[in-house]
Amino acid sequence: MARSQTFSLSDGLALISGAVMVVVFVMRAHHSGYISSIAAGVILPIRITVAFSVVALLVRGVDFSGAVAGSAIAFVLAAHDLRMFWVLLLVFALTLATTRMGRSRKRQIHAAEASRGRSASQVMANLGLAGLLVALAPAGWQLLALAALAEAAADTCSSEVGTAFPGRTVLLTSGKPVNPGIDGGVSLHGTAAAVAAAVLVALLARVSGLVSTHVALTVVYAGVLGMLLDSLLGALLERQGYLNNDLVNLLGTAGAVGIAWGLG
Repeated sequence: MARSQTFSLSDGLALISGAVMVVVFVMRAHHSGYISSIAAGVILPIRITVAFSVVALLVRGVDFSGAVAGSAIAFVLAAHDLRMFWVLLLVFALTLATTRMGRSRKRQIHAAEASRGRSASQVMANLGLAGLLVALAPAGWQLLALAALAEAAADTCSSEVGTAFPGRTVLLTSGKPVNPGIDGGVSLHGTAAAVAAAVLVALLARVSGLVSTHVALTVVYAGVLGMLLDSLLGALLERQGYLNNDLVNLLGTAGAVGIAWGLG
C-alpha cells in the first residue's frame, strides 16, 4: 500500500473520477426511472454518505481527499442498493482494524499507513471499480462489484496482518524468504486473513439477500485470486518500479472482476 502523505496529481484525478462516477450514476438512474425524483431519491443516501465520511475522517481511516473520494463511492452504493453500502462499511471496518494491528512493529519496518489515513488515489484504486460497476449496473453487477470489494478487503487484510504478525514470508514468484511488507511477499497469516476477509464480504452479501450462495462462493474465489494477482504484480512490476501501488491495487480489483465474470 502506498504511503503518500500529501495531495498529489493522482489524488486530483481520483476526485475527478469520483465526481464523474456520481454524475453517471444519477443520469442513468434518472433516465431509467430508478430514481424518479432526484431530490426525493437521494436524501437518505446523502445523509448516510455524510455520516460515513465524517466518521471515516474522525477515526483517521482517510484524509480529507480520501473522505471526498469515499463519499462518492458510498453515495452511489447507498443510492442504488443500501445492502451494497453495508458491504462497503464492512470493508472499511476490516481495513481500519487490520491497519491498526501491530502499528508499532509496522513503524519499525516503515510499513505503517500515514497517520492521516488513506488518500483519494488510494481509495479510488481499491474501491473505485466497485463504485463504477454499481453506477453503470451492467448485467451481473452485484457479482462483479462484490468481487472487487472482496479483493480490496482481502488484499488489505493480507498485507496488514502479514506485516503485523511476524512469520515466514516468501516472494510469490520464487518462494524465497523475504522481509514482511515486501511487495509480492506472502505469508500464512496474511493469506488466512485474506481468505477470512473475502468470506466475510461474501457472507454479508448472502445473509442480506443481495446474492445467492453460488454467487457468494464465486465472490470468495474471485476475491482471493485477485489478491494473489495483486501480489504477483507487486513482485513482478511494483518491485521493479514499473507500476506504483495504486495501479497494482487497481489491476488487482480488475483481475478479481474478470475472474468473477469468467466464473459467473
